[in-house]
Amino acid sequence: MFFKDLNVKDIADMPVLSLAYIGDAVYDLYVREHLLVKGCFKPLDLHKMTVAIVNAKSQKHSLMDIMELLDEKELNLVQRGRNAKSKSKPKNADAADYSYATALEVLVGYLYINKEYERLDYLLGIMLGF
Repeated sequence: MFFKDLNVKDIADMPVLSLAYIGDAVYDLYVREHLLVKGCFKPLDLHKMTVAIVNAKSQKHSLMDIMELLDEKELNLVQRGRNAKSKSKPKNADAADYSYATALEVLVGYLYINKEYERLDYLLGIMLGF
């Protein structure tokens, strides 16, 4: 893993939008893997289904599905993600949905970089229904 040299302090000090950046990629990969496991193999279908899941509105709903399962540290990360100020504006989402999507990506990014793979699998399993 590329993050093998990072320690918890480094991760805690990482800018929240950097966590969201990696979290976005990890979430997208999990969704794609989930669709393949479910038996979807046609590229166009895969793309359409992925886009339907990996968008701000869907990510907001996914986050809401797990909020009661989050511990204090994770809730803090979600709050930091919601409050993050990005210079880019959402193209196809309202600002509230976009801030929740960023919060989800921050959580996913943190868990991934911090190598909390079991926790990440558990939460993503609930969000994606597997």
